[in-house]
Amino acid sequence: MSSANLGREETAARSADITLHSVHVELDVTGAPDATVTGFATTSTLRFDAADRATQTWIDFIGEAVEHVEVNGVAQPVDWDGARIGIRNLRPHNTVRVVARGAYSRSGEGMHRFVDPVDGATYLYTQYEPADARRVMACFEQPDMKARYEFTVTAPLGWQVLSNQPAITTVAAADAQRVDFAATPPLSSYITAVAAGPYHRVDATWQRGEQTVALGVLCRASLASHLDAEEILEVTRQGLDFFTDAFAYPYPWGKYDQLFVPEYNLGAMENPGLVTFTEGYVFRGAATVAQREGRANTILHEMAHMWFGDLVTMRWWDDLWLKESFADYMGAHATAAVTRFTDAWVTFAARRKSWAYQQDQLPTTHPIVADIPDLEAAKLNFDGITYAKGAAVLKQLVAFVGEEAFFEGARRYFTAHAYGNTTLADLLTQLEAASGRDLRAWSRAWLETTGVSTVSIERGDAGGDGAVTIVQTPPRPHRLGVAAYLLEDGRLVREGGVELDIVDERTVVPMPAAATADLVLANDGDLTYAKVRLDAASLDAVQAALSTIDDALTRGIVWSALWNATRDGELPVARYLDIVRRHAPAETNIALLTDVLANAAFAIGHYVPEADRAAQHAAWLEATWQAMTDAAPGSGAQLAWARAVGSAAADDGARAAELRALLTGTQQPPAGLALDPELRWTWWTALATTGDADTTDADAELARDATATGRTAYIEMCASRPLARVRADAWHSAWEDTTLTNDHLSATIAGVRAGDRRDLVAGFDADYFARLRPTWTERSIEIARRLVRGLFPASDSLAPVDAWLADNADAPAALRRIVVEQRDHLARDLRVRAAQ
Repeated sequence: MSSANLGREETAARSADITLHSVHVELDVTGAPDATVTGFATTSTLRFDAADRATQTWIDFIGEAVEHVEVNGVAQPVDWDGARIGIRNLRPHNTVRVVARGAYSRSGEGMHRFVDPVDGATYLYTQYEPADARRVMACFEQPDMKARYEFTVTAPLGWQVLSNQPAITTVAAADAQRVDFAATPPLSSYITAVAAGPYHRVDATWQRGEQTVALGVLCRASLASHLDAEEILEVTRQGLDFFTDAFAYPYPWGKYDQLFVPEYNLGAMENPGLVTFTEGYVFRGAATVAQREGRANTILHEMAHMWFGDLVTMRWWDDLWLKESFADYMGAHATAAVTRFTDAWVTFAARRKSWAYQQDQLPTTHPIVADIPDLEAAKLNFDGITYAKGAAVLKQLVAFVGEEAFFEGARRYFTAHAYGNTTLADLLTQLEAASGRDLRAWSRAWLETTGVSTVSIERGDAGGDGAVTIVQTPPRPHRLGVAAYLLEDGRLVREGGVELDIVDERTVVPMPAAATADLVLANDGDLTYAKVRLDAASLDAVQAALSTIDDALTRGIVWSALWNATRDGELPVARYLDIVRRHAPAETNIALLTDVLANAAFAIGHYVPEADRAAQHAAWLEATWQAMTDAAPGSGAQLAWARAVGSAAADDGARAAELRALLTGTQQPPAGLALDPELRWTWWTALATTGDADTTDADAELARDATATGRTAYIEMCASRPLARVRADAWHSAWEDTTLTNDHLSATIAGVRAGDRRDLVAGFDADYFARLRPTWTERSIEIARRLVRGLFPASDSLAPVDAWLADNADAPAALRRIVVEQRDHLARDLRVRAAQ
């Protein structure tokens, strides 16, 4: 293990020896606007106590240089290996000062620097989780060493300068300003934050009783006209009202700024007092209700972290779920409870749980309470298990203990452990006290195991008493519902249902409504975490009338069941696509529609046998085109289908002439459809992928949209052209051009993989495997994992990847995990194709 990859045992030993009290960080970013300046001055002063046995330790830092180290007023020789600074001659009480030089980032890790192509303005923001604070300051980079942080930032005059706490003094000089921020309450290093630049800002407040919280919403100046701050602030106030009541613990971090930043690797990050979000949530054009719901959910997810994760933090990354699972659950719960997006649980059932089911079927799946030996493993565990499965299991827990007991347990947890660090046992203790139930068996069944159960229904004899048998493999304790539906005048109408606890593999349930039911659906209400299978009669019923079910959550459960059966090779892909073509045009929930369209496109590209793929591509293009044409003008469905046209047109050029006519203005788009920049780029890239557009077209579109988003889309469009030399250039650029930002790298990778053109890239398979280990060693984990995942060969054989795995048993565990997961995805593709 490299010295940068911190291990669980060694960090636990360090925190046993060292008690950290405060950290003062001074940053000078005045040189940031000068592109030739690669780094910034950073000085950290750490005050801590050391146990008698601890005469030495290390402090974490990754950057350009460590220039000076001083221990208790005495300079010591710099002992730095690029990741750890050795510190000697410790006393019971210590002050250590480290003068260093950090590096500006292009990968979204540490201090990211971005230059806006619209106006040339420079913007900075930090992103640390799980361990990139050490790229900005010398620190103890582990969550259980909390401290009070004070930041002093020197930045160009006229910039907004932000951190977790409010500024207390600002001193301006001729061309720079020095901003001192108030000390934070005790925080882990990874949730401290700094941002600086000429950000556009909207101010507001939230007040509850005697507490007033200053609110800020910020984005780049060139995006100001697109920032719908009022809706963001409305959701923010709704969330602060909800969580203040639900947790009975006042918001603990003073101010609440929300900053939308470019080239962001995540959806958002919960830095207390300075939450950062991807700019994708600043909508430059039309946005569906599902997109706005997704933004609201993310705002409330991050707000939940102010308590779950920030106020009370897991001791080590094994218990990452203590913050992410709860925030994922709370995001959906609060969105449905207090915002206009009352269908949030529908989206959760269809989208978040689909992510969890997929992750949980990989050979690298892990318990929700995971074994995380080091930071590389932690980085990869921000996944569908930790987020979505954990949240689904918490929803099951709420059904098990009751909502009031669940929230009362949370209140006790915050009171008992405020500003501290915890493990699973600490939370279970409080939940048991509040609910009066023994949760240890529940924890073992759900939090400490892997895998997803499959739940199906076996019916009794037709015309009998309607008893059904719930079958689950493997068996787990569930609280779930079962519902029966009848086909009446072409519509599926609910006739009744039951809710019960099951434990065994087979459970007989008296259910008279099932005697004549056309559809019997397990997991009604989506109470539990399990894949649902439909029996033959139910499958016939939903094929005939899925879109007639009134309840969106029920439709979501059915859509999910169909997709899981397709992924598992049990439902023929052709039948799944037939159901999609019949019923997706009538789907009124835009989140469900968006997911169904993405799944259909994926199924064609991955699960349809090669001999049938061209015909399915053609049929899908026509289906999306017709649905776009028929959709209500200006509706979210119209926009969703128009985006699906772009995806479908990348694999079939039959509508190329019409798309070009629409883009060039010689043909009018369907009434109500706005050709915003994102849709235009999607369609142009589709044309480039089929060879029906070239760099001249790309240049012209870039002239229309010379923004950061436009430049990224331009890279993808140019790299998507179906020419061997173009794909080869993009391939080498992805691996070798270290000047590519994170977003530009992803755009280049997308170009390499564009369209169903395996023939253009198959020759690089051997090169891919040869590059894996050097890339993992030489590039940051964020960049490396994009390359390893994004360029994995979609071949028709597992032999090359199996050979690499056999020959590289000693490769870093995190690298092997990604390769093993990609192998499993390929194996599923091949297995499902064969099943057709």
